[in-house]
Amino acid sequence: MGIWGFENWLAQATYPLSLTPYPYFPYLCTMETKRQAKFARQIQKDFGDIFLREGQSLTGIKFINVTQVRVSPDLGYAKIYITFLNEKDPQRALSVVRIHNKELRKMLGAKIKDTVRKIPEIEFFYDDTMDFVESIDKLFEQIHESEHKEGKAE
Repeated sequence: MGIWGFENWLAQATYPLSLTPYPYFPYLCTMETKRQAKFARQIQKDFGDIFLREGQSLTGIKFINVTQVRVSPDLGYAKIYITFLNEKDPQRALSVVRIHNKELRKMLGAKIKDTVRKIPEIEFFYDDTMDFVESIDKLFEQIHESEHKEGKAE
């Protein structure tokens, strides 16, 4: 029994299937372990190096930035979020990177082959965080300009 008896109450409580205690504690299901975080950082670093050295020759895109990597608990699947600098059409650039998925996975495997048993399956996603930040900044600038104009009119 725990200090406050919470564990005992939780075990004795009966819930309908749709009301298990986990929806009330979503952090219990989505926490990333230290092992996942360390592996994700390593993949991010290695892909940053791959895109820096061979990204342009492989994909034809100059600046590819790896912003975030999410890894499954069994380290068998990795979601890689990337952004492109000076690209007019990021979705086209993303499709070019996805076409070269096998070659990029092979390059990653060459870098991490001594540290892992299995090279994870990788999937690339466009990280639109910077686009969102730019749109919010433009909105704030418009608000500031309209307030400045109203201040001069009075």
